[in-house]
Amino acid sequence: MNIERLKSIFKDLYQDEPLLVKSPGRINIIGEHTDYNEGFVLPAAIDKAIYVAISKRKDDEIHLFSESYQQSHVAKVADIQKSDKGWANYILGVASEIQKRGYTFGGFNIYIDGNVPLGAGLSSSAALECATGFAIDQLFGLDIPKMDIALIAQKAEHNFAGVNCGIMDQFASVFGKKDRAVMLDCRSMEYEYIPLELEGYKLVLLNTNVKHSLSDSAYNKRREQCEQGVAWVKAHHPAVNSLRDVTVAMLDEFVKPQDSEVYSKCRYVVEEIGRLTTAAQELKSGNLQALGTLMFQTHEGLSKAYEVSCEELDFLVDSVKNLEGVLGARMMGGGFGGCTINIVKNEVIEELIENISKAYQQKFGLKLDAYVVESADGTSQIV
Repeated sequence: MNIERLKSIFKDLYQDEPLLVKSPGRINIIGEHTDYNEGFVLPAAIDKAIYVAISKRKDDEIHLFSESYQQSHVAKVADIQKSDKGWANYILGVASEIQKRGYTFGGFNIYIDGNVPLGAGLSSSAALECATGFAIDQLFGLDIPKMDIALIAQKAEHNFAGVNCGIMDQFASVFGKKDRAVMLDCRSMEYEYIPLELEGYKLVLLNTNVKHSLSDSAYNKRREQCEQGVAWVKAHHPAVNSLRDVTVAMLDEFVKPQDSEVYSKCRYVVEEIGRLTTAAQELKSGNLQALGTLMFQTHEGLSKAYEVSCEELDFLVDSVKNLEGVLGARMMGGGFGGCTINIVKNEVIEELIENISKAYQQKFGLKLDAYVVESADGTSQIV
């Protein structure tokens, strides 16, 4: 991202010098659909970010401009309402949530740009929310704790964007570190940095460019199935509160006889929580090969047991499964579209992308987008 260009556009728009903040998108190495079951996730911030330029105004107005949408929006600090512009709601929602926590600030100008691909499941919205929260905090000297920046961003997504998301995306955007993944306990919110040193390898994201309409209803159904499984186990083990507390033996005894469908969904989650803790240990030992194997296992579970994959995602994972130089691959995110995440040897990246793009185009008549990413630091001011 050209910082000088950013400053120059901001000056043209607002005739002022901006304070600059960037907040990264994120990937999740392993641990899918574990967050709402009080398990663990293992995200990492990436070297693609949303950039926010901000300055104070003399009045009590909020002036926004989006480079991607080439749109502006104006609101009043004393009366922040939802906008009919989707992108503006991420910013307005954050400002509103900061006010709800008792912080006060004046009018400001914001210009946003970035290179997190939109709609690819890399959490561009969380990056925008976290960048906005941190920018307002820095500009007005509010001294908001880092964890609160992430929680404010999450609440903005709930209340202004209407998406009932977990905390992982915002957390990873704020707390990311270069060459580290963050193992986040979704129950206690405790976290630990895990080495993510991919010497000789890079993370390659292959974007199916599809989003099947099943995703929302299936997501809700999976949550219900997980809750049902927990209820059946809890009837015999009162201390159990979520699938985090459940073992496969408990599922075999109390869930399998009741409903095979609920059983397979719950079993996937219990096994995925186990895979993630194993993956964290393997990364601490620098064993990328073992991580890759676990990623393939996760995809198999998401596709066959949890049933949130789709033909396009399965095709991409199957296409790289036996390729030399690919350690692991799986679908990433909620499912039914979005990206696969692959660990690929540097020397074969170009050829892999070229070959798989052709094969994907031939099979589905769709363009495949590929992003080569590295881990990066979280939300920060650009000095």
